Amino acid sequence: MPHQKLRRRRPDAPRRAAYRILRAVTAEGAYANLETSRVLEESRFDHRDAAFVTELVFGTCRLQGTYDAILRAASGRDGFDAPLADALRLGAHQILGMRVANHAAIAATVELAAAEVGERVAGITNAVLRKVAARDLEDWTAELVQGLDPADALAVRTHPPRWIVDAYADVLGDEAPSALRANNIAPVPHLVVRPGLAEIDELDGEPDLISPFGARRWGNPAEVPAVREGRAGVQDVGSQLVTWALARAEAPRGPWLDLCAGPGGKAALLAGLARQQGSRLLASELQPHRARLVAQALRAYPEPHRPVVLAADGTRPAWRPGILARVLADVPCTGLGALRRRPESRWRRTPDDLAALVPLQRALLGSALDAAAPGGVVAYVTCSPHRAETSGVVDAVVAARDDVTVSSAPAHLPEIEDAAVGDYLQLWPHRHGTDAMFLALLRKNGN
Repeated sequence: MPHQKLRRRRPDAPRRAAYRILRAVTAEGAYANLETSRVLEESRFDHRDAAFVTELVFGTCRLQGTYDAILRAASGRDGFDAPLADALRLGAHQILGMRVANHAAIAATVELAAAEVGERVAGITNAVLRKVAARDLEDWTAELVQGLDPADALAVRTHPPRWIVDAYADVLGDEAPSALRANNIAPVPHLVVRPGLAEIDELDGEPDLISPFGARRWGNPAEVPAVREGRAGVQDVGSQLVTWALARAEAPRGPWLDLCAGPGGKAALLAGLARQQGSRLLASELQPHRARLVAQALRAYPEPHRPVVLAADGTRPAWRPGILARVLADVPCTGLGALRRRPESRWRRTPDDLAALVPLQRALLGSALDAAAPGGVVAYVTCSPHRAETSGVVDAVVAARDDVTVSSAPAHLPEIEDAAVGDYLQLWPHRHGTDAMFLALLRKNGN
């Protein structure tokens, strides 16, 4: 009797979309949040399916290292080819991290792997996921931490690599586990108005308790007319607050600068605040494609008040020194403070990245200070709590200059409790419900 090819059901569209997003993240370096937004916009899934795709992608990215360890233990193998590994990770998250029945998760993942990778992997996909499903996540974790030292065990329990655990512990001590666990909780989306262009009630959400510009709102931001029109945007409250602090600092009259403006969220808020004070913003971004994103974020501001956007190297200024009243230096960093929203970053970044980032951060802060007018204020901002990128950079730059005074950043955000680190300010997800933003305010000496 001739062999008949097994007929399988086609994978459902949400799981196939999640798989293709994850492949773009792991194989092509895509950002999970941006790729998910793009795919969901094109797919036109209903709210339920869109939420399923988002949780499947983000949850898998957050626990990728843990799931890989579980898959190795369940299979007895050192690893899998990348396309199959991504399918197995998605299956593991449905079994261990979502309310999907084990049999449904296994069957759907087998169908997905067979369609996307090849029929040859159907058997191993089924066998491995059945072993994964024999225990819950707590039991698997208990097995994985056996014999580990406390820091390695904490990394397994809270799901980042060990070096991130060490970085958090260096700053927070015994409080580090709380912060690390908070990075695994999906944040409530926050919208933000462009000052002078939209009002809070247009955001159709719950006004934030601290930021006067933001509101919490679940759902697709594009459903809000002000967002579609560019009069509002999506921005974590931490980013709103550090931007607001710069605008509240006393400074001379004159133009403002966003030194590293891409992709444009802080620039869009800062532009409105500058406009309210009779000033104008210059927004600079090194990469042309990111400069175009900045221009898009600023599109709703009318001429002649629309900010000027430059594609320029912040370490080689395209502007004269000593002329800017306020400068925002939101420098490139490891992003360890935004792991709630960028879950893949914990696996993409390594300690070696600091070797390139820290010198760049120091150079950009120095350039920002050179650009400031006498009496002007510079806000040094990172979305990272790593000491090397925060106080380490500021302390080194200030020590090498005699024209800078450190101002009290906490004094410019008195509404926030338990964020002061001397004159610096450090926000935390577990304390403040924000990304772990760092802020230092520096004043250029002079009259």
